[in-house]
Amino acid sequence: MTPEALRAAEHFITRNARLLDRHRFAFHFHSGPAAPVRSVLEAYRNIDDGYGNGLEPDIRGHGSQPAAVEWALRHLDELGTISQETGSSVCHYLTGITDNTGGVPPVLPNVRYTEAAPWWRERENFEAALHPTAAIAGLLHKHHISHQWRDQATAFCWTRLDALRWTDPCEAMAICTFLQHAPNRQRAEAELDRLAPMIRAVIELDPQATGYVHTPLDLASHPDHIARQLFTDAEIDKHLDALQEQQADDGGWNVNWNSWVDSATLEWRGILTVQRLLTLRAYGRIDSYLPFPVREH
Repeated sequence: MTPEALRAAEHFITRNARLLDRHRFAFHFHSGPAAPVRSVLEAYRNIDDGYGNGLEPDIRGHGSQPAAVEWALRHLDELGTISQETGSSVCHYLTGITDNTGGVPPVLPNVRYTEAAPWWRERENFEAALHPTAAIAGLLHKHHISHQWRDQATAFCWTRLDALRWTDPCEAMAICTFLQHAPNRQRAEAELDRLAPMIRAVIELDPQATGYVHTPLDLASHPDHIARQLFTDAEIDKHLDALQEQQADDGGWNVNWNSWVDSATLEWRGILTVQRLLTLRAYGRIDSYLPFPVREH
């Protein structure tokens, strides 16, 4: 990626992205401090210890949602260690919305009564699911957050994985996060081997495919990701080439799904632009002259 293309991406973020993603870009690419990212994330947090308020741009209402909790943990994970205090607070919220299976759904029924994308507002299934339970549990394991909710969610994930016979891309990403950080490594690696054909079947391998598709780089966003072994070097290289080519004239990356409101689309573009840049750097497509973030311990 040329310095000019990177500057164009920075200009796009400065002009269009949320304050959160502006600070994330500064942290990752200018050795900026982590504190502003944490401060902005706190503004999305609610009194029930959950997250809402548009942190997931397609769920714009005030109330906390499990999907927003996953996003919060992923952003905090970028910065370094997630504290036991923060993890316990999140688990307190999750405990209050968890059913007797031990898992949570992506959204709660109250999403019907707020401003949200049609695919969330018109949802009818609010049963516990691997997406986002597996991703949240995986991140809690990564940061050694001890809590009863984490242990119940872990048992839920193993039970659901044992019975899994088909998946979808979003669920596959959550599964891989769980399998990457689950403490039972032998079981996790065996489960990934079993699920590999199923996961590959729902990931778009054609780098020129259009429409709402998920690519190998959406799953294996860096070379050390557990999902990287599911794809060949040639497949990854072709998708990296395509990812660079997909940078728009305004410097950002576009969403590949139908827009429901302009504000959410622009926010997603800011999120995706930071994500795409992180992926390109992780795979060596951005020169090493850029400073690396100073992660907190």
